Amino acid sequence: MTIISSDIHKAVEILSNEDVVAIPTETVYGLAGNIYSETAINRIFEVKQRPLFNPLIVHLHSAEQLDDIVIEFPQKAKLLADHFWPGPLTLILKKSDSIPDQITAGKDTVGVRIPNHPVTLELLKALPFPLAAPSANPFNRISPTQAKHVEDYFQDQIKMVLEGGDCQRGLESTIVGFPNGEPVIYRYGSIPLEDIEGIVGTLQVKNKSETATPDAPGMLAKHYAPMTKTILVDDLQGTLSQYKELRIGVIKFSGSEITQDNVHTVILSPNADLAEAASILYHTLHQLDRLNLDIIIAERLPDQGLGKSMNDRLERATK
Repeated sequence: MTIISSDIHKAVEILSNEDVVAIPTETVYGLAGNIYSETAINRIFEVKQRPLFNPLIVHLHSAEQLDDIVIEFPQKAKLLADHFWPGPLTLILKKSDSIPDQITAGKDTVGVRIPNHPVTLELLKALPFPLAAPSANPFNRISPTQAKHVEDYFQDQIKMVLEGGDCQRGLESTIVGFPNGEPVIYRYGSIPLEDIEGIVGTLQVKNKSETATPDAPGMLAKHYAPMTKTILVDDLQGTLSQYKELRIGVIKFSGSEITQDNVHTVILSPNADLAEAASILYHTLHQLDRLNLDIIIAERLPDQGLGKSMNDRLERATK
């Protein structure tokens, strides 16, 4: 049986015994294991039912640990790390030989970040090894932003969820790589594209994998999906008229509720605040997925800032 607990010492014990623990971050809960343990990493892939070609992200407590993890740290990567770490930024860097190929799906690069969550930073400092931690959900399902989401997914498959409260950001980290030393966005996330460009200038976006072996996590076309059929639309009212006989969940950025008996509406942010909307997007999808609806209809958000990241997640949920 999975235990939800705030006992960091218990988490250290389980992780040191080459098992996995679900951990909180400011983005989503992660399923964590010792990066140097083949047993622990295999367990992550097994529990998540995650394909082995999809690389994992290494979580550190300080930039000083990078010396053991990577062999190159481009100048623009340093600028971004100095500005956004600890925080929801993952950098794809040339890996050292000490990083197992399991972590990187055989690639010569590894994703690294320093999470901005006091509980997990304390945990990382108490461990003699960094943690690999993809999101703590079955492959392709909605990422968890509460300990209860993780418990509901895995029940007795993992021993512990380290309680850290609701995730403040609610969207995964933004991922930036540096092929040829120049930054490329591999995944939209909790740091808007515009904020990244404010530090390093205009950059290329390559946030969908064109091959079966993605350069970074979160690049597959289908991801972050509820079990309930979900669609993303520009014309909400016009779409609703096509589904009058169905039980419908509606996700709106702001504005008023839909007053139809067959519709359950969730307003992400009455004040039209993109950060507020992002923080509850996944929780909203979890809620609607439990209501035995026929369909979830999400209205496209403003395609700027975090709205771009949320539209990206909703597009992948509808594939």
